[in-house]
Amino acid sequence: MNFLKVTLIAVIFPLFMTSAHKYYVSVTQLSYVKDKKAIQIITRIDIADLELTLQERYDKTIKMTTIDEKPMVDDYLKTYLSQKIDIKVNTKNVTFNFIGKEYDNDIVVCYLEIENIDKIATIEISNTVLFDKFPKQKNVVKTKINSKVNNLIFTKDDRNQYLNFK
Repeated sequence: MNFLKVTLIAVIFPLFMTSAHKYYVSVTQLSYVKDKKAIQIITRIDIADLELTLQERYDKTIKMTTIDEKPMVDDYLKTYLSQKIDIKVNTKNVTFNFIGKEYDNDIVVCYLEIENIDKIATIEISNTVLFDKFPKQKNVVKTKINSKVNNLIFTKDDRNQYLNFK
């Protein structure tokens, strides 16, 4: 019986240790759609982390994913993302349109678009979403531009990535 208790503790204890560690990762897909002359962006961010960040920055009372979600949440989200995601196409700053958001379990999925892009020779991306609140945050950006696929990882120490398609 004693052996069974020790074995059970040896198996269960590591499970509790791994659940205490939290991973901070967002995933963004960035695709150039040539026939629409647009860059379409889909970013997925943990709701709890994003909600906490927006509360600290803008309004302590806001709640995401609730029936009575305040309309200003979209405005705060658009402002926040425009401060944290910076894109230069062919060395020129571009701005994205915030198309909208939806919730998928514990993730907020945001849709963004940059219009009037004739071609992409170079692109510089900076993604610092949640870095100021969560120093271990990693932001993965998967790009599909000019039929080329790249996976980029942004950290607090590595905030900018540059791709050349010339």
